Amino acid sequence: MNLALSKNDKKAKILIYSFSAIVFIAVTILERVTLNVNLGFNPHLLALINAVINSVVSVLLVAGLIAAKRGAYNTHKNIMLAAIGLSVIFLITYIAHHLFAGSTWYGDTDKNGIVDVAEKAAAGSSRTIYFILLSTHILLAGISLPFILFTAYRALINENAAHRKIAKITWPMWFYVAVTGPIVYWMISKYY
Repeated sequence: MNLALSKNDKKAKILIYSFSAIVFIAVTILERVTLNVNLGFNPHLLALINAVINSVVSVLLVAGLIAAKRGAYNTHKNIMLAAIGLSVIFLITYIAHHLFAGSTWYGDTDKNGIVDVAEKAAAGSSRTIYFILLSTHILLAGISLPFILFTAYRALINENAAHRKIAKITWPMWFYVAVTGPIVYWMISKYY
């Protein structure tokens, strides 16, 4: 794949920051909206798809890192572009899941939208672990988006030294988000 961009840092900054802000605002707003539409399937299937996508992205990130370390830069580029493409699909299905399924509360065994004292006690310390994982996952997902885009931009304009420098920050954040996503899904799915 011979994908390259012309260098235009000013335009790139505007596009990357605008896109990141739009995604953040859209996710924040749409997180609070639920559409009561019969999709013909359980909308929580979208959460499973998200977990699978995140799992694949985490494998791609490791494969991309290995390819880069071995000097297989075209393979690295293709793998990383695939990871970005899957992340876009993830974003679409993530928004769709929350639009059609609404929010699920960890520990809400009776699914009434309230986690009472007995349900909190039944969930025990796993509830605290879940919220730690979820909050760090969400925080790093929001922070990592512009980093991912800037990292890709630097590679696509062939500023390889700058790409490597920012990738050392981006890769661990993105990998953490990709790995914790399926864990968060696994923990919350029993309350769907």
